[in-house]
Amino acid sequence: MDEKTGIQALERIARDQVMEEGKPRRLDCGYTRHGTTCLMAAIDVAKGQLVNHRLHATRNEEDFLTFIKKTVAVIPPEDEVIFIADQLNIHKSESLVKWIAEQIKFDADLGIKNYKGILKNMESRKAFLENPQHRIRFVFTPKHCSWLNPIENWFGKLQRQVIKYGNFSSVKELENKIEKYIEFYNQCLGKPLKWKFKGFIKAQKLKHLNSD
Repeated sequence: MDEKTGIQALERIARDQVMEEGKPRRLDCGYTRHGTTCLMAAIDVAKGQLVNHRLHATRNEEDFLTFIKKTVAVIPPEDEVIFIADQLNIHKSESLVKWIAEQIKFDADLGIKNYKGILKNMESRKAFLENPQHRIRFVFTPKHCSWLNPIENWFGKLQRQVIKYGNFSSVKELENKIEKYIEFYNQCLGKPLKWKFKGFIKAQKLKHLNSD
């Protein structure tokens, strides 16, 4: 899961310029802004379909917890739930830790935020959220490596196929088109993720690009 923030509802002042042979499609540079929205989305890598999404004007701790609650609610209670996420502060919040502790029936003392225990700071909360013994847990990508998260590929498709060349007279119209794209994608385009990258070989020396 991840968030795609600041999605702009742009209305083009003029139509796209007609494509000519040997020339790419060209957009007129003039547009009118009609506001922005934020998309939170979670994709099931085993099916390649979005299991939950939320379009909202803000992205804060409360928004994120609401999204996580609704995502977990659509997954069978006997299944393990593993979220891949980046290390944004709202992904390691006090409210999230408390809710997950309640869901997994964790009855030990959580401590006090900014003072002691599991809730003390983001690192201690991160360690709790990553605990492999919990039914609901997180796997956090390294900092500046959010591209490792499969949802980023889906966001790229959304950008290319809906947003980049879109013409939206309002945020509502933008959100409606995103909703329709998600429905179409789940029905027609979703397929299991096959991760082909097997990692770098640490012992292998990299060739100099500028060598003679």
